[in-house]
Amino acid sequence: MASKGERDVEIHVSSPAPDDRDAARPLLPAACEAYSVSAAILPFFFPALGGLLYGYDIGATSGATISLKSSTSSGTTWYDLSSVQTGLVVSGSLYGALIGSATAFTVADFLGRRRELVVSSIMYLVGALLTAVAPNFLIMVVGRFLYGIGIGLAMHAAPMYIAETAPSQIRGMLISLKEFFIVLGMLLGYIVGNLFVEVISGWRYMYAASAPICVIMGIGMCWLPCSPRWLLLCATQGKGDLRETKENATRCLCRLRGQASPDLVSEQVNLILEELSYVGEEKKAGFSEIFQGKCLKAMIIGCGLVFFQQVTGQPSVLYYAATIFQSAGFSGASDATRVSILLGLLKLIMTGVAVLVVDKLGRRPLLIGGVSGIAVSLFLLSSYYTLFTGAPYVAVIALLLYVGCYQLSFGPIGWLMISEVFPLKLRGRGLSVAVLVNFASNALVTFAFSPLEDLIGTGVLFASFGVIAVASLAFIFCIVPETKGLTLEEIEAKL
Repeated sequence: MASKGERDVEIHVSSPAPDDRDAARPLLPAACEAYSVSAAILPFFFPALGGLLYGYDIGATSGATISLKSSTSSGTTWYDLSSVQTGLVVSGSLYGALIGSATAFTVADFLGRRRELVVSSIMYLVGALLTAVAPNFLIMVVGRFLYGIGIGLAMHAAPMYIAETAPSQIRGMLISLKEFFIVLGMLLGYIVGNLFVEVISGWRYMYAASAPICVIMGIGMCWLPCSPRWLLLCATQGKGDLRETKENATRCLCRLRGQASPDLVSEQVNLILEELSYVGEEKKAGFSEIFQGKCLKAMIIGCGLVFFQQVTGQPSVLYYAATIFQSAGFSGASDATRVSILLGLLKLIMTGVAVLVVDKLGRRPLLIGGVSGIAVSLFLLSSYYTLFTGAPYVAVIALLLYVGCYQLSFGPIGWLMISEVFPLKLRGRGLSVAVLVNFASNALVTFAFSPLEDLIGTGVLFASFGVIAVASLAFIFCIVPETKGLTLEEIEAKL
């Protein structure tokens, strides 16, 4: 546990020249926030449940579609779904997430991070219950859509709340741990799907099982304090009395830091206010400012990372997982749910490794190493479908390498970086654009894969993904900065 306040941070904020700021950089390790580990757990845990519910939906839906379309276990008279109807069930939450992330652009700064997560938990709960009790297909799709809005809001607000409330020394670990919760949710969804896939109306139980988690998330977020940085931003923009808001922000930060000295907490609040004043945060952000100056650079970094996160083929590679394991002769390969559990465990383990090392190694080394492995695995997959069709072990190795490297790099680090790089004044809007790009890119890859596969072939398509991975590696080398150990205010000054 650190014991020293951020007394030396201001030298970076007030420095006009980037070179001077870089020269002063060695002083940063001495600028540490005092915090209690126990006090940092719940402000991470409750927002991270939003990520767990997102992952759970992915895992549960894979089993729910099997149950829903079964003539013996569906428990409905409308089980004979067309391909379009099945696509709406699977992608309904994705459409909702697109709307949710777009809505966050306009309401996020008004609601604040905490209330946005409360609204998200309500949308999760209503969507899950409506889907579970749906008497017909239309009501089910509405439920999936509402659940998706919850996903969009949660994936926007959760990384912001965690980033703005976590101590800088463990911020990377906590935000990356949110990705661990997403993967844990997927694994939980696969397990629940496997349990209920042969039960009559099993799909209803799969979706209803998420309701208690929604309630816990909502109650927990109501109990947690607001983000002190958001409170101070509102005050500097004239939305409340500055003195009262400063006292409120100090109380909130004391709760978030636990055993930290009130004097050190008060000093940190003053430093945040000084940074807000220095960078002109007292004026409300306009739409055009998102594409100017340091926010433009942050937008390029954030949107670039989440775009490459999806267009390097992540949805498509996992789509082929069951086929690859089946061709390799694994005994349980015919059971899609068991294959999914196996991959879920691998994803969980590799995400855990990333969580443990992200604040030691840094963001760039994990991105560069992981994306290099992704590129190699995609070219290996391409070679399997074009040159080594009689050697399924090549595809299995490539698949496992891809999943492992993705969870070391793009999986957790993409969400971590977009929560760190945006200036406070534009963080809500900037992050909503990045989340929107993420879900839109996912939809693009998901819907374009089959037509492209028919047009150019599976091998060439995976090779194309490999070329994109190489391009993303160049993007990381040239554009993405290292943010390890920096406070959010220092990152903003660095940009």
